[in-house]
Amino acid sequence: MSNYFSKLPDLNYVSRLPDAKISDYITVKNLFKRGFLREDIFQDLMYFTKYQILGDDRPDNVAHKIYGDKNLDWIVLASNNIVNIHSEWPLTQRQFDEYLMNKYDNLDRIYGEIHHYETTEVVNSDGVVIVPEGMHVESDYSIQFYDSPAERYTIKYPVKSVSNYDYEAKIEDEKRNIYLLKPRYVNIAKDDLEEMMTYKKGSTQYVSETLKSADNIRLFQ
Repeated sequence: MSNYFSKLPDLNYVSRLPDAKISDYITVKNLFKRGFLREDIFQDLMYFTKYQILGDDRPDNVAHKIYGDKNLDWIVLASNNIVNIHSEWPLTQRQFDEYLMNKYDNLDRIYGEIHHYETTEVVNSDGVVIVPEGMHVESDYSIQFYDSPAERYTIKYPVKSVSNYDYEAKIEDEKRNIYLLKPRYVNIAKDDLEEMMTYKKGSTQYVSETLKSADNIRLFQ
């Protein structure tokens, strides 16, 4: 993401160094500025393609595979509105194992303890879904329904237990299904980023298109 951070504009920020005078400033990157895909693109699926994150792939690995440039990892993240990569991107296997141990303390709780119960799918003789898969229910959940094609009442107990491991693994797996901006639209996103990272005239803090003074600054402008 080094290319992305190089696009961030600067701030003349009041120096907090111990020997600084009240009028001293230091120039820093405005980390409050954030690049994103403009709304008309982000809300239209025609600009995107589905992608599944494999193994321990990072955003820069994915950017290199799809766009041929690891520095376009910000487009991978922006395509999915990911702000916190630590919680919104799939963990590596090592990180996942450490997370489980920190949360559940031991292997018996991870693999042997039931997190919740959920339904399995129930369909009638015509293939119509009576109970969808994945609803959270009590362990003694059951359903009775009249199966018209079979001309009989049927009782089902469509319940399965879900361990702590299965619960956490499903959350991680769901993170692996993402959308990516199609390569032919990348230049639009890059041009938009340039525009977003440019300061506009009209503010007393404006110094140049790439620099603002931080006195009472509205950082997001």
